[in-house]
Amino acid sequence: MAKKHKYIYDPVTLSYKRLEPSIWKQVGNVLLFLLSSGLFAFLFLFFSKSFLVTPREKELMREIDYLTLNYELLKNKLNTLEQALLDLENRDDNIYRVIFEAEPIPANLRRSSLAGINRYKNLDGYATSELVKETTQRLDKLRKQAYIQSRSYDEVLELIKNKNKLLASIPAIQPIANKNLTAVASGFGMRIHPIYKVLKMHTGIDFTAPIGTPIYATGDGVVIQDNGLGGSGYGLYVIISHGFGYHTLYAHMSKAIVKPGQKVKRGDIIGYVGNTGSSTGPHLHYEVIKNGVKVDPINYFFNDLTPEEFDLMLRLARQENQSFD
Repeated sequence: MAKKHKYIYDPVTLSYKRLEPSIWKQVGNVLLFLLSSGLFAFLFLFFSKSFLVTPREKELMREIDYLTLNYELLKNKLNTLEQALLDLENRDDNIYRVIFEAEPIPANLRRSSLAGINRYKNLDGYATSELVKETTQRLDKLRKQAYIQSRSYDEVLELIKNKNKLLASIPAIQPIANKNLTAVASGFGMRIHPIYKVLKMHTGIDFTAPIGTPIYATGDGVVIQDNGLGGSGYGLYVIISHGFGYHTLYAHMSKAIVKPGQKVKRGDIIGYVGNTGSSTGPHLHYEVIKNGVKVDPINYFFNDLTPEEFDLMLRLARQENQSFD
């Protein structure tokens, strides 16, 4: 298409002359064209970036959604691991270490913070930095707690190796057959005395049973003389020294079949239930003495009872009633 030209009428020559634009106007036209083109290109890029999603951006968005989902799943797994490790720590401190008379791991050691203020500085500067840092910190904390727990189990294992005798000796079963837990009549604590009818400290557990019911040694040990642990109101009784500061006492027996100095094993029959001494009915009065102090025997039936049975026995023994002696 031919370029259009502009003409003006010259009254002097009475003719039309072609109008030639000045060089500045031509430059201005070029600049105006370039400016308009640049503005249009900018507006096009701006709207395309704002409202149009490229295939690459769609792919990246899918990857972000996938990673976010997996971080949430990982977070849930960390919650489960933390709870499982907490359960292991509770068992370690409140069961295994109690059994072996070892001090629990101090809480400040289990929960001590990781060294280094700028430990995770290299994870800064990204859109997901906080999420990645939180996950990394939790993993490091779990790793540290698991290491401490592993060392604790190593220590408990050494205690087991060195205290096999303690495991066999410590009182750990009920002194009579009590499968349905119906024999527990009165527990440890303040109880109404059956004869004096006043509140008095009851230093053991009473098991009701017919006369002649077998009585079992609750741990390995040696039968000893009274040694100041018994009393006249106990009637016929046996005391076993288990070592490691433990003694057990079995009172109101109808017959004892062991003698002082005789060694017994856990589960051996040492005598039979009776109604001797200050007793108001056939029963066995059973005591556990630790380092000269009479303690609640209910805490020494862990070889005999499931957690549910222990809970039931605990409720029965805690009832405020009248003791049998």
